[in-house]
Amino acid sequence: CQARKAIWTAVNPHTGKRRIDEAFPHEIRENTNDQEMFIRFKTGSTWQVIGSDNYDRLVGTSVAGLTASEWALANPSAWAYLAPIVAENNGWALFITTPRGKNHAYAMLNMARKSPDWFHEVSTIADTGAIPLEIVEQQRLEYHALYGEEAGDALIEQEFYCSFEAAILGAYYGKEMSRAAQEGRIGIVNPHPDYPMHTAWDLGVRDSTVIWFWQALPGQIIRVVGCYAAAGYGINHYAEVIKEYAGRLKLQRGDDFVPHDARQREFGSFVDNPVDPRHGEAKQRIEVMIECGLKPRKVMDHTLMDGISAVRQILPRCEFDEACCGDGIEALRQYRTEWDDETKIFNDKPKHDWASHYADAFRTLAMAYREVVKAPQKPAPRGLVVAGGAPPPGWQMPTYADILQAQANEPKQRERI
Repeated sequence: CQARKAIWTAVNPHTGKRRIDEAFPHEIRENTNDQEMFIRFKTGSTWQVIGSDNYDRLVGTSVAGLTASEWALANPSAWAYLAPIVAENNGWALFITTPRGKNHAYAMLNMARKSPDWFHEVSTIADTGAIPLEIVEQQRLEYHALYGEEAGDALIEQEFYCSFEAAILGAYYGKEMSRAAQEGRIGIVNPHPDYPMHTAWDLGVRDSTVIWFWQALPGQIIRVVGCYAAAGYGINHYAEVIKEYAGRLKLQRGDDFVPHDARQREFGSFVDNPVDPRHGEAKQRIEVMIECGLKPRKVMDHTLMDGISAVRQILPRCEFDEACCGDGIEALRQYRTEWDDETKIFNDKPKHDWASHYADAFRTLAMAYREVVKAPQKPAPRGLVVAGGAPPPGWQMPTYADILQAQANEPKQRERI
């Protein structure tokens, strides 16, 4: 992980020693767990490196203080979970970062500027003098050659002059999200009471499950009215969240769109009928969703780049409720590929971090949108709910055999955008 490379195994180029050994000499340690990146000192206190994607590992612990390195690239939910623990222990927190656009780090800086309880400092290369300016300008020319003049200047402003205005290098949706903000499509968005609220999922077990709440309105408008993320829960938890959300907004329920791999087993639900030959087996996620009162629809299989292209096509039509979609909006801004210094090109795959779960769920939304606006709707086979409507007369809860038969009858040919 990034934390291991940047902190635990990083070497000081001036001394040739691991930075962690310089900070904490072995003479003051009781023991060291390299696998867990954990140090226990002879005083009894402990120190550990944990990535922000795994912040839930610290919930329930007694954290006295924390340092967030490269905070702009971290999961902003980490501080929301850990702040009460630090406050209870009368502890401290330190956030160090390079700007990456006007994201949660920018918002925290503005908060600190207004609060007497926080210290803040923005130090550019001109303030610190850590690197001679002629070297910075030489780096600018190299960036121009690698990335082009515009992107090269943005990198210099970001890395050396702490600019929050500079574009995020390699962001898939940076231009589209900037345009949405400029056009006022990120702000206060009221759900439309006459149209159903659909959901779009990225299903996870160990990783986060992310759900976007959205409406398809006339004029090719997509109103994104909410976003929810959690980890370690079964389908029934998310079903309750959706039911509560729709009820609070007084919206009729639409369909629950899931990725093409939603046939995977749901580890949290098992057949509990001892007469059933499947007794003790994990159920498929779609089967569990139906039992929980959801209306799952599986989006067409597609490649990663097809999905990214679909998102780019719909983002100019999207209106985001900033209060209810804060982390999701930031994730779409941060979703990016990385530059490969060896091949001198951007990687052909996105960086897998906290933002990718939100982006994957939004790809589901983009693929689902075409299904919602497609007309006329074809009659649904037995066991599936017609999109946006109530079950047809005589509808019955599908059996496991019905689901398997419906899957066997699905077209196998991939449909491209």
